[in-house]
Amino acid sequence: MAQKSFRQALNEALNHEMRRDPNVIVLGEDVAGGSGASGQKDAWGGAFGVTKGLLGAYGPARVRDTPISESAFVGAAAGAAMTGLRPVVEIMFVDFLGVCFDQIFNQAAKFRYMFGGKAVTPLVIRATYGAGTRSASQHSQALYPIFTHVPGLKVVIPSSPYDAKGLLIQAIRDNDPVIFLENKVLYDTVGEVPDGAYTVPFGEAHIVREGGDATIVAIGRMVHFAREAAETLAAEGIDCTVLDPRTTSPLDEDTIIEMTEETGRVVIVDEANPRCGMAADISSIIAENAFGALKAPIMKVTAPHTPVPYAPNLEAAYIPDAKRIADAVRKAVAFQRS
Repeated sequence: MAQKSFRQALNEALNHEMRRDPNVIVLGEDVAGGSGASGQKDAWGGAFGVTKGLLGAYGPARVRDTPISESAFVGAAAGAAMTGLRPVVEIMFVDFLGVCFDQIFNQAAKFRYMFGGKAVTPLVIRATYGAGTRSASQHSQALYPIFTHVPGLKVVIPSSPYDAKGLLIQAIRDNDPVIFLENKVLYDTVGEVPDGAYTVPFGEAHIVREGGDATIVAIGRMVHFAREAAETLAAEGIDCTVLDPRTTSPLDEDTIIEMTEETGRVVIVDEANPRCGMAADISSIIAENAFGALKAPIMKVTAPHTPVPYAPNLEAAYIPDAKRIADAVRKAVAFQRS
């Protein structure tokens, strides 16, 4: 199977769906190269190169540059989705979605429910998230818990090139609004990706690794650190299951509970801030449904409750890493009830 980057996998997904369905359009800042400006069109393929080549293949009517006005073009995309198109909106950084919460939270997420199930909103909003690129606090947050909180939205956080392609195709074919979040550190990550189109269903977690001593639930980029920690721990005789939920809404609660019952020890790794985050949410689900199976307290490894720092040493300390994950697992394994 061909080796492709996370970025290439996303580009292939967009190409497959735009070729298959003429109603799929792409909107965003610089996705076509900066309309109205001089110079070469599609020089970069958007801020991160994901839309490279789409303008030449599908033309300016389907690959549309927008003004720097996220609230306007997200609202326009929601309206277009209600009237037959399947827009894929690119927002450079998830941090910018704060200016269009009304369009997302109060409108797109609720259309299906406001109109008795007769309205569909096949809208995908792609955005980058996460720290690690020295982009400072307004370009580095992991805001997926906010979107996960809102009923009517689906929230996707791929960790591998394979999942990125399959989940994006699934998102474009879905009839509900989808928030599709890409950790910018992963764009050059390489993995096996089929050439043809395929889908990865929402709400089905991926068991990355199996082991009987502890379960590590990790989201997005954290899956890579969790796997690294699991390999370190295996050398010490501690075997861990690593579980990647892949989507936080819907969340595969059944598999999380099943893995908890098999190992009895759980560490949840979340790049988001700890208060009202995914780690806290998953902890509550486990406590409510599998408390009797726990051999140790649930451990959470998250960023601290601070904005993302700009100083390189502080940013590095902010992001959960394999060492912190391994330490949490060791603490869980060593726990003894008094």
